[in-house]
Amino acid sequence: MRNKFKVTAVTAALVFVGIAAPAMADINVGISVCATGPGAALGIPEKNTVALLPTTIAGEKVNYIVLDDGTDATMASKNARKLVSENNVDIIIGSSSVPPAMAIVEVANETKTPQISLSPIELAGDKNTWVFRTPQHNSVMAKALAEHMQANKVKTLGFIGYSDGYGESWLKEMTKAAESVGIKVTTVERFNRTDTSVTGQAVKLASAKPDAILVAASGTPSALPQLSILERGYKGQIYQTHGTATKEYIRVGGKAVDGTILPAGPVVVAAQLPDSHPSKKVGMDYSRQYEEKYGPGSLSSFGAHMYDAYLVFAAAVPTAMKKAKPGTPEFRQALRDALETGKEVVGTHGVFNMKASDHFGHDDRARALVRVEQGDWKLLSDK
Repeated sequence: MRNKFKVTAVTAALVFVGIAAPAMADINVGISVCATGPGAALGIPEKNTVALLPTTIAGEKVNYIVLDDGTDATMASKNARKLVSENNVDIIIGSSSVPPAMAIVEVANETKTPQISLSPIELAGDKNTWVFRTPQHNSVMAKALAEHMQANKVKTLGFIGYSDGYGESWLKEMTKAAESVGIKVTTVERFNRTDTSVTGQAVKLASAKPDAILVAASGTPSALPQLSILERGYKGQIYQTHGTATKEYIRVGGKAVDGTILPAGPVVVAAQLPDSHPSKKVGMDYSRQYEEKYGPGSLSSFGAHMYDAYLVFAAAVPTAMKKAKPGTPEFRQALRDALETGKEVVGTHGVFNMKASDHFGHDDRARALVRVEQGDWKLLSDK
């Protein structure tokens, strides 16, 4: 059974060395992830997950062409253009972080190539046409946090987030969710992904003494503002976002991040979910495969976003193949259409129901509220 999930040596040689062009009948999947740079904690498990993906779908061979964009938007754009022009890919998956994912959007729309983003990018109007996502929309996760805050009598909330699309989206969605339950966002600070100090922002937040503080960041950089705020003597509850659901964050933060609460995809606590949860089985299966290959405790929710991208894509392929042959513009169009109409596709992070007005496709089944306890995740609620 495990052989089904391994990329063969021949395929790997063709993909990574490029010694031969893929056959026209093959389905070519282009992937650009943040395997290096600030987003590496997200991109490495996503890259690792590719080795677990089946190499045939609906009887057709699948080639995975994996490139590293270094968490750089310019490189992500170059990768996307190379994948389209040189590798004739039928779909692009990536990137791990918002800025490079946004750069791929431009290429996806221009070349009419479906994109499945591994970060929850916000797009307006026609920009959404060719772009789908596997991470949860920030509004789904913000609602879970607001409900927990309300239940624990939080009245004022401080905020510190990335000074980019991810941080701004979270500020927007968290403000809306908080206000809906009578919570006021009182202090707002921002920082850059590559910053090595946030002392000034931490002093302002700790001095304001809000009942709780939300850090809107991702991967290991999430720990920096939290540790800085705690060093200033802050005693309130600290929340993080689903961008922080990686053990690397816990490793960097150490005992200081115990007690942190965040919304995460169900896969993070798959074994703790009730048997009735639709994502429990697929989440546990993925977790087992990943940790058998990369070691106990290596599981990351970000790798699971890649796995979900495969599941959503694989569910759309049979429908698309009824209309056109892989490697053609007609197939890319048919694949886009099939992705948009996929129903009840069960993933590790919830159940996907895409539609023209929603290229995320998640509902409340895509969130689990968790707390960091003794270096691990503890399920608080799957609602």
